[in-house]
Amino acid sequence: MPARDVYLITCEHGGNRVPSRYHDFFAGSAALLRSHRGYDIGALRVAREFAAALSAPLMVSTISRLLIDLNRSPGHPRLYSEATRGAPPALREEIFQRYYRPYRTKVETQIAQAVDSGARVVHISCHSFTPELDGKVRQADLGLLYDPARAAEAGLCRRWQMALKVYASTLKTRLNYPYLGTADGFTVYLRRRFPAERYLGIELEINQKHVRGQAAHWRTVRNAVIEAFHDAAPRQKASANRGRFTGAAGGAGCRLAPE
Repeated sequence: MPARDVYLITCEHGGNRVPSRYHDFFAGSAALLRSHRGYDIGALRVAREFAAALSAPLMVSTISRLLIDLNRSPGHPRLYSEATRGAPPALREEIFQRYYRPYRTKVETQIAQAVDSGARVVHISCHSFTPELDGKVRQADLGLLYDPARAAEAGLCRRWQMALKVYASTLKTRLNYPYLGTADGFTVYLRRRFPAERYLGIELEINQKHVRGQAAHWRTVRNAVIEAFHDAAPRQKASANRGRFTGAAGGAGCRLAPE
């Protein structure tokens, strides 16, 4: 009998908060903290609405990625930003133990408990990306990141992409873009911890130009992403949750059609 599916929603870059103890490292950096480098703009709202629509656990961090990046592996050169990389080793370790380790341990424990109970975990990690990086315009509205070697992840993302063509026909959804799903990240670490038949780790990436656009448009994009996921999700769980997805982010209707 197939394992039952349970959902988990996370957001590693949900805010740009810097605890007062570390303010001195960010003197004069207010604009930087408000930028895409400080946090994933709009990702927290998507994560909250996704979790509500799925009745799924939600785990988020609102600590700025410039303090420590929860989506990087220990030892990664960008685990700490230029603001904290030069801090004394003891202080970097303090940041790691206060913010990085508890968050990652909590998420991993949640997944382990579900897997131990016989479930398969479908983990959606919510992110957003800047429309332009290093002078290059990103050629996508939405990105779905996964491991091509994991058939269940690949199948879910392809179905989600196809559903988005219905719910958001004006938006371009690309697979493993603007980053590779196998590049360093939390889902990559979790894939090493849990077998493919028990864990699916998908990173959702949304172009921040939609976050910064008109409120009605941004709401419609969020709704479309969630509705499309419902159509793409494994039937076992999706059918049980059907009534919870309509208008998940508020407002009537959720399709983006050509103007």
